[in-house]
Amino acid sequence: MCAITTLAASACAFKESGYGIGTQAERAAALQTAANAQRESKPDTPGVYLALIDRMQAEGLYYASLAHIDAYEKQYGATPESTLLRADALRITGQADASASAYRSLLGTPLAARGYRGLGLLAGAAGDFPDADRELAHASELAPTDAPTLSDLGYARLRDGDVAGARVPLMQAAELDAHNARILSNIALLLLAQGRMREARALMDDQHFSPDVREAIRTDASRVAAAERARRLITQTSSAKRQQRPESRLEPTMLARAHADATVADSLRGSAAAPIDQTPPPLLQQFAQ
Repeated sequence: MCAITTLAASACAFKESGYGIGTQAERAAALQTAANAQRESKPDTPGVYLALIDRMQAEGLYYASLAHIDAYEKQYGATPESTLLRADALRITGQADASASAYRSLLGTPLAARGYRGLGLLAGAAGDFPDADRELAHASELAPTDAPTLSDLGYARLRDGDVAGARVPLMQAAELDAHNARILSNIALLLLAQGRMREARALMDDQHFSPDVREAIRTDASRVAAAERARRLITQTSSAKRQQRPESRLEPTMLARAHADATVADSLRGSAAAPIDQTPPPLLQQFAQ
């Protein structure tokens, strides 16, 4: 999920070969011509048409691909493969609700892993990284050797402040696909989050990351650090509450009985019972590792 929000939108657009209206229009015209020629050729098979639509999306022509998906499903009917292409196109073109519905329809099919991954990407794009973590974890369980899914899962955990939890899926992704620039950018982000600045810089130098990509990674590193601090604070607050006086967790009747028993015992001994110090230790002591 190379920077589900920042890197995916800008820094990690590695597949883009050009920019500008002229270039986009030329690509669209060329692919439209190819599509028309393909439909006119015999035999015209569903697999060939789907491959053409997939190629259009690889070229960034997501709006055009939606039109062709409509044409495909009108001719051949909807399939899990066409639904996945539709869901991806809807997500990229900013139609999140329709995209989520399409991804959910895949959960009972052989493409369930892709459905969960898409839902995770949508959650991450909306800034809900805990939900992205859950959906992507489902996806990785169904497709444990899919490097992009593992990378997306690691990125979601980084953005949720779980640096330790991000390490294994990111390293798995890197070893499964050692030449994937998006995955390597997430490894650089992990190194920065771990405080390994020199190693992160060396990786970015070795991969010849552009200044824009480096800046996007550094920006995400600051977000990861903030999320990690917030996560640590929540953990500390939760732990502090659990370490309150034990009697505060007793039922009222049990508290009354305990006080009554203590009073009787004190009167029998003829002296007040010595108070028990139940003050929790300072926070720094509680949470030092």
